[in-house]
Amino acid sequence: MLAATALSTHTAPAVALSGRRRSKAETETVVNVADLGAVGDGRTDASAAFEVAYTYAAARVSQGVGRVVIEIPAGDFLITRPKALLNGVAPPRPANGLRFAGAGKRMTTLVFRPDTGPGSYLCRNEDVWSNLSFERMQFRSDTPGASFFSSYSTGQAQDYRFSECEWMGEWEYGLALDGTDTNSEMRWEACRVGGSYRRAFLYSGLSAREKDHPNDQDQFLNYWFTDMKVEYDWGNFLEFPYGGSITCRGGSYIITGKRPESTPEYGTTSTFFRFPVNVHHDSVQRFHAEDIRFEVRNPDVRVIDCVWKSGTVHFSDCDDTAFAYRDFSAEVRPHRYAVGPRGPLIRYDSCQLVGRHEYRTTTAQDALPPLARYDMCLLRSHAAGDFAVPADGTERPRFVRFVDCVDKPDAGDSPQPPSPTTAPPCVGPTSSPAPSPTSSPSPTPTATPEPTPATTSASPDSPAPSGSDHTGCAKR
Repeated sequence: MLAATALSTHTAPAVALSGRRRSKAETETVVNVADLGAVGDGRTDASAAFEVAYTYAAARVSQGVGRVVIEIPAGDFLITRPKALLNGVAPPRPANGLRFAGAGKRMTTLVFRPDTGPGSYLCRNEDVWSNLSFERMQFRSDTPGASFFSSYSTGQAQDYRFSECEWMGEWEYGLALDGTDTNSEMRWEACRVGGSYRRAFLYSGLSAREKDHPNDQDQFLNYWFTDMKVEYDWGNFLEFPYGGSITCRGGSYIITGKRPESTPEYGTTSTFFRFPVNVHHDSVQRFHAEDIRFEVRNPDVRVIDCVWKSGTVHFSDCDDTAFAYRDFSAEVRPHRYAVGPRGPLIRYDSCQLVGRHEYRTTTAQDALPPLARYDMCLLRSHAAGDFAVPADGTERPRFVRFVDCVDKPDAGDSPQPPSPTTAPPCVGPTSSPAPSPTSSPSPTPTATPEPTPATTSASPDSPAPSGSDHTGCAKR
């Protein structure tokens, strides 16, 4: 009734963004918040107009399908009441399809300014909506600690899409996921994650409502981030205490500062990918990063911190060496793992890597198969034998393999040009003096010799050959 009354008091048919007049059918399927009294001056409270637009969209659901697009023109629209943009709460019937369309990223800005930050969400969806779309707009928190979206699901909340959107300001959560089933199939395309996050931009398993065991909240599946600009001040980008299947492809990932004060859980550290709980179902322990440029600007930045006991982690054609020239860079440990007999299986392909990678073990090394492998990677700061290090400073990880890598020679080494017929799979630390460049070449043998262990790439599952270090890389 509120929505119908508000719509009837404004000019109909409404004027479209393009200036043409809409038909009667269009006015029933497209609602522009400006026609409901929203003023984009950044000062006038537009909460009521957004509430009316959402109420009308919810009332127009037919046979379980949404029928309304909510348009937001260019301007800065102030919203002071939590859940004014979207307030999907049972018992309304489940609905599929609701679209919010702006005029362009930074052209349309929603300024969220509730009275208090923590616990205040701009959007709420509790088992009501699937197939939600947000396009071409910016969301800005003007109350530190406010949150963008609370999504609770026992089977309905899923299929969210964000296209050309941006987040700015200080948030507690971007999207906080909770529930026992789905909350899955979410996609971000050409978006920018800015601002700062007291917890994380995307966080799974907010409250463990109704469930206590991590495996009861494990249905957090299929999150895709494509061509992103993740450049924020501090906090975590993705934090998945309850598992997840996640893919990040393309873009630039930068943390520009550090947490303003230390906390018991995070200290002063900010992490792009944090997976802090070790036991999950196998199907929700999968992470893949591809074609991403990371910046490790200070020792408090971590790319990944993962304690999964199984699953897979894969980095392909990624680069975190932008600040490798800084004094601190050689000793940073931006990639950290805890591993057990079942993994996780860790692989780096054609990556450029700074500092060292840290491995913690949950069992004796003798019980561990080869779990981590680096293929055709550039190790910028250290030789392969010193690249993978233990967290406790004791025994070096023997379950890490390097294949056809290029690393940094030990200090004082004078790199020798490799022989065209005996190029080692990767350059390792020096253990004996290299032959003099002026030495006479040995006579050419009459028969082709068998390859020596030093010229044969070690299989990831086989022990290091004679003449190699413990990593499987040939020594110079």
